[in-house]
Amino acid sequence: MSKIIIIGGGVAGLTAGIVALKNGYEAVIFEKHRIAGGNLTGWDRGGCHIDNCVHWLTGTNPVTRQHRLWVDTGALGGVEVYQADALYTFEHNGASLSLSRDVSRLHADMLALSPRDDREIASFIKALNAAKTIIEVSSKSNDRRASTPELLAALPLLLRYHRMTTRQLGQRFSHPVIQGFMECLFPADFGALGLLVAMATFCADNGGIPQGGSLAMAKRMTERFLSLGGALHCSTSVTEIRIVGGHAVSVATDSGDIYDTDDVILAVDPAYAFGRLLDKSYMPLPLKKLYEHPAVSRFSSFHCAFVCELPEPPFQGDRMIGFPKILREKLRSQYLILREYSHEEGFAPEGKSLIQTMHYCTEDECRFFIRLKERPAEYRALKEEIASQIAALIEARCPDLRGKLRCIDTWTPATYKRYTGADVGSYMGFAFPPKLNPVFMNGRLKGLSNVYLATQWQQAPGGLPVAAKAGEAAVLEIMKRGKR
Repeated sequence: MSKIIIIGGGVAGLTAGIVALKNGYEAVIFEKHRIAGGNLTGWDRGGCHIDNCVHWLTGTNPVTRQHRLWVDTGALGGVEVYQADALYTFEHNGASLSLSRDVSRLHADMLALSPRDDREIASFIKALNAAKTIIEVSSKSNDRRASTPELLAALPLLLRYHRMTTRQLGQRFSHPVIQGFMECLFPADFGALGLLVAMATFCADNGGIPQGGSLAMAKRMTERFLSLGGALHCSTSVTEIRIVGGHAVSVATDSGDIYDTDDVILAVDPAYAFGRLLDKSYMPLPLKKLYEHPAVSRFSSFHCAFVCELPEPPFQGDRMIGFPKILREKLRSQYLILREYSHEEGFAPEGKSLIQTMHYCTEDECRFFIRLKERPAEYRALKEEIASQIAALIEARCPDLRGKLRCIDTWTPATYKRYTGADVGSYMGFAFPPKLNPVFMNGRLKGLSNVYLATQWQQAPGGLPVAAKAGEAAVLEIMKRGKR
């Protein structure tokens, strides 16, 4: 039986291992942390469970191919999926707009806010419905896979949004609430087409949240891998891939053990794969070009978790609010995202609730936090200061919360860098810029006959679905090479 060694036990690594086992290979995963899951994780603080990853999961609609892969890997299948009525709500000066699952309701809400934008709103709604076909979903009830003719008919409607950022999209509307609604979900230089696809994913019932959140999903995938006979070595780092004549023959771990192999799958961040395990010259050219592309950026975010002394917070789901000018300049971020977890029983103690916040950080801001972490006292003081300012902002917007919020944790781009090895602490791949075609990169490495890449960085903007796709694709490449 051929053996595949998989370095990294995140979603890409677990998917690769499960697909390999189901196709008759021996699969061994090495994961540097004590549990598998990578970014798909959560932890307990202050009597609460903090969910780090799944804001919405692409692939919860059973008609999509992604859903099949999630079921195969144990991520879904027999698991209740929470589908909120709205993905998020943007608030400004007492007015608000929600991304409703019902596109006709969203249309009506936008018109009610700004009748003078009727033509631009109509164009946007048409494009939103067209974007649903990109993610394979069709029909008003979202229960049919889109056909090729439907896909071809949708492309012209999406072309104009392919050329603009979310900020430029927002500026096409006259009403400030609609402007903020378009700009607040992703960083300002994110491609408008990427925003449309994300919105369409939710509106197509394809962006729900599996019960139990991120950590529970990681545990289900781990259990599926182990139940199929896979070997998982946690708290074990691979320190070397031994190459003989362009062929990987074994890997060495930090404990000094050597493991022979027939194939190697690199399911780790490229910053760790190329430079720590392999020479940078092995990095695939398309990936190298994206790193060097002046219009392509990376991002991360600053997070706070608050326990709230109320059984239910004064809002439901996600709320997006703009930072006041002084905080925009200080934090170099435009919007604050608030998220509550009343849909998850047990995430907060009885009689209390959990609120988590995040705001985006640019690459420069990410590097600032990473450097500052080398001065622990200053790093800790800054985190506490930011958390205090965010709590004050929340209390100003929600007076019912005054004196009822207690910060139980903060985490930054430096936290993600320590945990994942990502260069600037990115938990997703490249930000999706305008004019970029999201082509999936092959995981083969030039000059190495049996080493394959499997990460979310193989297609912008990355995330869990791309990671799973990359893990599956790496095994399919191995099968193809072996004529299986």
